[in-house]
Amino acid sequence: MSNPKNAFYAQSGGVTAVINASAAGVIETARNYPAKIGKVYAGRNGIIGALKEDLIDTSRESRAAIAKLRYTPSGAFGSCRYKLKSVEENRREYERLIEVFAAHDIGYFFYNGGGDSADTCHKISQLSKKLKYPIQAIHVPKTVDNDLPITDNCPGFGSVAKYIAVSTREASFDVASMAETSTKVFVIEVMGRHAGWIAAAGAMASDEKTPIPIIVLFPEIPFDRKKFIAQVKAKVREFGYVSVVVSEGVTDKKGRFLADQGLVDAFGHAQLGGVAPVVANMVKQDLGYKFHWAVADYMQRAARHIASKTDVDQAYALGKAAVQLAVKGENAVMPIIIRISNKPYKWKIGAAKLSKVANVEKMMPRNFITKDGFSITNKCRDYLLPLMKGEDYPPYKNGLPDYVRLKNLAVKKKLKSDFKL
Repeated sequence: MSNPKNAFYAQSGGVTAVINASAAGVIETARNYPAKIGKVYAGRNGIIGALKEDLIDTSRESRAAIAKLRYTPSGAFGSCRYKLKSVEENRREYERLIEVFAAHDIGYFFYNGGGDSADTCHKISQLSKKLKYPIQAIHVPKTVDNDLPITDNCPGFGSVAKYIAVSTREASFDVASMAETSTKVFVIEVMGRHAGWIAAAGAMASDEKTPIPIIVLFPEIPFDRKKFIAQVKAKVREFGYVSVVVSEGVTDKKGRFLADQGLVDAFGHAQLGGVAPVVANMVKQDLGYKFHWAVADYMQRAARHIASKTDVDQAYALGKAAVQLAVKGENAVMPIIIRISNKPYKWKIGAAKLSKVANVEKMMPRNFITKDGFSITNKCRDYLLPLMKGEDYPPYKNGLPDYVRLKNLAVKKKLKSDFKL
């Protein structure tokens, strides 16, 4: 029998409240297959860790510490926004990855991220064949934007949805109590560059038992100032106040981001943020209402204390499934969530080819958005509700969540040359 190959695991892009649950799923499951998988090395700060040969030996972490990852937000090993170029543009990067993998006897590549990560994972699986170095590349899905195709939903999203729905409800109670003599409009800005899944969750704050006037601004619906102002005026007239949930990716009729500051991130995407004050000032200018606005920003994706149990369970299950797919010999695939039913909510794990996942964004279906473009339909509610359900509180100590900090001990380097990014 050949010796078991080691595995490389890395976290990519914006982290979530449950990405570490996927990490726990990968590491704990890999430890159950000693005949197939040797050690699990984590990349320090994502794929950069592989390029720099800066690897973390997770075998030096106790079982208790790895188990606590399930309750800990952010990226335990560090993440990065670093997109590998095409093989034609920078073949040296890919050759470097193979050099590092070969030096450390790595035969499994688990990349935990969103759409760009799926693309990278797919490229590595293809290149390993060209360079004649066998490596099984498995993508572990993660993105709060919920925009990966084929899978029913993405780990990280359910918890953000829960956070935004709860925050919108609580803030709306506050505004309602002050509306007679003070604030009448509250605007909360949420993440979502092209897809309005998170913004849609804000509408979940209102239901039959607790009706709340909420206007949602989706990236999928071109912003019309006149129609928006009319909606605000009508809601305030009826209820005395209104809450507005606006996605950072809202655009005007010409396709321009309302919050575009002319900056781009490491992936080449427009650097967004700041649409809440833009929208709030429109209300002030056109209606004269007093307003408050807030940007959920990192808080929405870091809020492990209020994570959805469904989300935590699925994040762990997908990490576990990634390893199981690898030991079965699968390559260039991504474990996915398949919804079986809504009532009762049932789901199972499947798999999709990375060739069908990479570089594809899943937008909000039009039948999830009301005809006027300012709220969600019952079909959307049926989709969102089970993803937000259930509590999975972390352990607390002295009134604060007791999160784990790993030792993250480095693996000794074997290559003589360093790699400059």
